[in-house]
Amino acid sequence: MEFPKLPPHSGSVLSVLDMHTGGEPLRIILSGYPEVKGDTILAKRRYVREQLDHLRKVLMFEPRGHYEMYGALLVRSELAEADLGVLFMHNEGYSTMCGHAVIALGRFAVDYGLIKAPTSPETQINIHCPCGLVKAFTQYSNGKTGAVRFHSVPAFAFATDVSVSVPGYGSITVDISYGGALYAFVSSEKFGLDVNKAKTRDLVDAATAVSDAVKSQVKLYHPVSEDLAFLYGTILTDGKDAFSEEPTANVCVFADAQVDRSPTGSGVTARIALQYHKGLIGLNQTRSFKSGATGSVFTGKAIEETACGDFRAVVVEVTGHAHYSGVASFTQESDDPLRGGFLLR
Repeated sequence: MEFPKLPPHSGSVLSVLDMHTGGEPLRIILSGYPEVKGDTILAKRRYVREQLDHLRKVLMFEPRGHYEMYGALLVRSELAEADLGVLFMHNEGYSTMCGHAVIALGRFAVDYGLIKAPTSPETQINIHCPCGLVKAFTQYSNGKTGAVRFHSVPAFAFATDVSVSVPGYGSITVDISYGGALYAFVSSEKFGLDVNKAKTRDLVDAATAVSDAVKSQVKLYHPVSEDLAFLYGTILTDGKDAFSEEPTANVCVFADAQVDRSPTGSGVTARIALQYHKGLIGLNQTRSFKSGATGSVFTGKAIEETACGDFRAVVVEVTGHAHYSGVASFTQESDDPLRGGFLLR
């Protein structure tokens, strides 16, 4: 039995390839998007937010996506050294950095010919993210790709031991650190929760309360751009910040209470920067970070001291594995009242 290539539809067809990194989804948009205008990557981010946000909702929201969907839109970069530019999207809008997406894109770029002459044992891919240029290194041997590691933009501890008033929990002390995006860090034990065993809803409620408190009570800034000066989410940890050969666990709740299934690449970056700032880890000491949600693992280490404005910073290397899960072509019908997408909370 033969079926038509596409069902009845109106408008453009959005073609995507789906991957996941440690359980966290990534929907890479292959075709169907209009031209993204802007002279810089941050200008392009503003353009899609202001002019094309309906397409984010089509692809991220139900019925084509779900509350926890994450996406990547490839764009041209203004940097000569960049192999590709990328904009990240989620249930609330557009982030400035995404480590799990960089890991997935490291494989994708090699497997789909974006890098014309891949080299063994590793191929370097320069990915221009809204936070800056991120260098990825994809294992490549006998035509097959494997693990991907990346070197972050300068990562730094923004503030430590910050007291915020959290409704329902009282005064909570948090740290704030930057790994391509700003995160608040706090041990889940302060809420009587085990990051590995607690119900996801309880972790989400605690982390969201912290995020709301920090956003309303702490003035954030970034020395490079105001576009980077926002709290992306809160990462609840197991409190095991001192260096150890044993994995340390965390769960990241970002955007609109979205839960990262992976250990969170930019979160690992920010957490390493925080641990380095506190003297809990040295250069080139590798730590394993486990997702409290899925048990998947990334490794991370500070590899170089640097600066970001007046902040002492480090470049962090994060390593993980991504896998392919499918391809799809999404369509819309003009008489479908739900064609633009919807979310259930």
